[in-house]
Amino acid sequence: MGRTKKVKSAGRFGTRYGLRVRRTWVEIDVLQRQKYICKKCGKKAVKRVGTGIWECRHCGYKFAGGCYQPATPGGRIVDKSLR
Repeated sequence: MGRTKKVKSAGRFGTRYGLRVRRTWVEIDVLQRQKYICKKCGKKAVKRVGTGIWECRHCGYKFAGGCYQPATPGGRIVDKSLR
């Protein structure tokens, strides 16, 4: 299983599903697998546990967020209006 530099994690699909679908999948996959900054302790250790569930690996803080990112665009607007 080599040569996935160009297609990244979508290389596992081979030539199936079409290029646009695989490119969209790569964008989503990169977002959901990266580490985010914890609101509680400030460390870059928040990872996705399940669909919409996020947990800080450092302090153990678990919270609900977006499906692919801990903060959704709508949630950011709400946070701004509360401040």
